[in-house]
Amino acid sequence: MTRRVLVTGVTGQDGVLLARRLQAAGDTVIGTVRPATTSPMQTYLDGVELVDLDLRDPAGPEKVVEAVAPDEIFHLAGFTSVRDSWDAPEEVTEVNVAAVERLLGAVERHAPDSRVFLASSSEVYGPDATNPQTEETPLAPVSPYGQAKARLHGLAADHRAAGRHVSVGVLYNHESPIRGTGFVTRRISRRVAQIAAGRADRLTLGNLDVSRDWGAATDVVDAMVRMVRADTPGEYVVATGVLHTLRELVEAAFAVADLPEPWTYVEQDPDLVRPVDAPGACGDPSRARTALGWEPTTTFAEVVGAMVRADQERLRRGIDEHPDYLSVR
Repeated sequence: MTRRVLVTGVTGQDGVLLARRLQAAGDTVIGTVRPATTSPMQTYLDGVELVDLDLRDPAGPEKVVEAVAPDEIFHLAGFTSVRDSWDAPEEVTEVNVAAVERLLGAVERHAPDSRVFLASSSEVYGPDATNPQTEETPLAPVSPYGQAKARLHGLAADHRAAGRHVSVGVLYNHESPIRGTGFVTRRISRRVAQIAAGRADRLTLGNLDVSRDWGAATDVVDAMVRMVRADTPGEYVVATGVLHTLRELVEAAFAVADLPEPWTYVEQDPDLVRPVDAPGACGDPSRARTALGWEPTTTFAEVVGAMVRADQERLRRGIDEHPDYLSVR
């Protein structure tokens, strides 16, 4: 069966990996991009039809859903920075909540049989949640980003109650060689590659003791697809269940680059510390394991290794984005 699949935010890390997976399975992928923009990530999207979508346009989701008539929708577009959300709470609400309301309304009117995935975040549980978090953990977000994502859970529940197939994935940190350079993991892998090549001598970071449940973006994308294609929609924690500190990530990255004594290259900057930062949140993926047959398959070390080696390859080629980087291990 060939499906028509709409992927919003298709030029992001998850959008690219999802689109390529769907294409490999024979699905037709239509991806949304911001109007009047061109992303270097489009080099990964050969064969994907690109359509404009401005999430701030009240009519935007309606136009796209009506025109595409998708069988499945993966909504990945939106405001993605927890740190920056403190400075733009109104924009976060408009893009991450109001736009989703419009999207689900458009599905109801134009594609009621379409199956929908909404991307939530571990930020919905707040900094004081007990580890590991499950789907039953109370929502207690602190950041504007987390607060906006928490509202998606209620929207999805309302549409499920009305008989529509709408699932929510509570996504924990997940990485790949095409992670955006604004994320700390990619800043580390990129700078380590530069240091190893003699093109830089310092890596500046904030809180080194913060810990995260870091997984592989390819595994997370697999969970998204399983949710949409499950018989019953629902909410699922998508995590590894294992915490690693930023220190561990730094040490792993320098080890990949064969650089001993990493701390001779690292300095801390208090300005890079978030206003409120969870000391270490990890999720329990038991429901996804039981209901979806999902398991994380890539280790922390493998994720970090692929990122550093891909950034080393970027330096050798002088090309920021190329499909070959997705196969680096």
